[in-house]
Amino acid sequence: MTTIRINRAPVLTLWAAVVAERLGSPWETALTCGQAVAGMTAHAKGVRLGIYAPSEEHPHEPAQLAPAGATGAVRTLPLLGRKVPVVPTKDGLRAVSKGEVAKPESVARYLANRLGDQLEPTRAAMHRLATSLPTDELNEQAFHLYERFRPEVPADEKGWRAKGVLDLAKIDALATRK
Repeated sequence: MTTIRINRAPVLTLWAAVVAERLGSPWETALTCGQAVAGMTAHAKGVRLGIYAPSEEHPHEPAQLAPAGATGAVRTLPLLGRKVPVVPTKDGLRAVSKGEVAKPESVARYLANRLGDQLEPTRAAMHRLATSLPTDELNEQAFHLYERFRPEVPADEKGWRAKGVLDLAKIDALATRK
């Protein structure tokens, strides 16, 4: 089977997109949600490592305003244990990242640049894993599954943006477990 030396962010982006698609989102929506999950996860790790300052919590402030390009209000979509902010647009539902409507074509280019000719084999392996579970179980287990196949990197600051090995055989083994 194939192994790929890669940073965790594109792996999580693709996995979250595959899961979102399996849960019923169109691929373009799923791509933007994958990007949002990876960004939120990276930010949380950066805070834990002291790279970023913690975000201020403002529970009594009004709901987030819809960004330019939105045709409706911001709502949330649960994905990999995160609450992804999404908005309807003329092109369909899209995640909101850093106050802007995420662009699926940008996410697709990012994944193609990071995974190259291994993009489709990786997506296919992730798809096999996602379809091996009922959707309700997948929704509950998706992040824990990711933790089992993600590239290994040091847990401290040395692991920040470090590359590890993604083994597609690990993903396939998880898909075939009973």
